[in-house]
Amino acid sequence: MEYVKLGNTGLDVSRLCLGCMSFGDATRWNHPWVLNEENSRPVIKRALDLGINFFDTANVYGIGSSEEIVGRALKDYANRDEIVLATKVFFRMQDGPNGAGLSRKAIMSQIDASLKRLGTDYVDLYQIHRWDYYTPIEETMEALHDVVKAGKARYIGASAMYAWQFQKALHVAEQHGWTRFVAMQNHMNLMYREEEREMMPLCVAEQIGVIPYSPIASGRLVRDPSVTTFRSETDPAQKMKYDPTFETDRFIIDRVAEVAEKRGVPRVQVALAWLLQKKQVASPIIGVTSIEQLEEMMGALSLTLTSDEINFLEELYVPHRVVGAL
Repeated sequence: MEYVKLGNTGLDVSRLCLGCMSFGDATRWNHPWVLNEENSRPVIKRALDLGINFFDTANVYGIGSSEEIVGRALKDYANRDEIVLATKVFFRMQDGPNGAGLSRKAIMSQIDASLKRLGTDYVDLYQIHRWDYYTPIEETMEALHDVVKAGKARYIGASAMYAWQFQKALHVAEQHGWTRFVAMQNHMNLMYREEEREMMPLCVAEQIGVIPYSPIASGRLVRDPSVTTFRSETDPAQKMKYDPTFETDRFIIDRVAEVAEKRGVPRVQVALAWLLQKKQVASPIIGVTSIEQLEEMMGALSLTLTSDEINFLEELYVPHRVVGAL
C-alpha cells in the first residue's frame, strides 16, 4: 500500500479509502443491498490487512448502523492511532425540527452521536455532507472550528458542492481564524467529470486533498451495460445519477473495456488508475460488497496509464448536468 499526505496536512492516508456506505442494517433505510455486520467485518478486516488505513462513513449511512459496524470492527482489528476515520453530517437523522442540516445545534448534537456509535473519542476527518442553504456558512464554520478545538475532530472536510460555495467557506474560515477545510469529497469518475471545470483547479490552488466518491460510477463504468446487479436494480440514487446520460456514457464504458483488454487487467483497475493520476487526488473512495472486489481494486495502485491511454479514455466525454452539488 502507498500512503500520501491529505492535502496540505501531515496526515498519512492510504491511496485507496474504503467507503462504508456498503455496511449497515438494511431495515433502517432504503438500501437493501448493504452488508450486515456479520458480512461486513471480513471485508473491513481484509482492507486493514491490505494496508488501507482510511475509512469513510456518515451518520446517515444505515441511519447510524454503518458507524456502529465500522466502529466495532476497527476497535477489534486495528490500532486507532494508525487509522484515519472519517464521517459526515447533514442529512436527516430524526423527524421534527433540528433533525438535519448544519446549524450549530445539529453539528454539536450529531458529532456526539457519531462518536458514541463509532466508539471513539474523536474522528480524524469530520465532513459536511452537503451545503446547507438555510444556515449561514459563518455559523457552520464556527461550529466546526469548535468541534476541532474540543478535540472531537482532528480535521474538517466538505463534500459535493459548487466551487463558489467551497471558496466562500474557505474564505470565511480564513477571515475569522477558524479551522479550514483540508479535503473535498466530490463526485468524480470517467463518466462524470464536471468537477474538472472549477472544483479541481480550486483544490489544486488551495492545496486541498481530493477524495472522490463514486470512482467507478457505482460499478457501471466497469461492466457491460447489459449486466445488472442487485444494487443497480434497487438503488434509486444510482439511477438518478447515471441513467439520463447512458447513451453518451456507453462509449466511455467501451473505451475502458478496450484499454483493460489491451493491458490484460480488470476494467476497475483502469478506471481507478485514471483517477489516481489526477493532480490533488489523494485517495478515491471505493465501495465494495465482497473481498474479491476489494482485492481486484488494489491492482490499480500498480497500474500507470500512458498519456495516449488517458487521452483515449477522455476524448469522448460530453458535458453533463451537475449531479451531487444539490
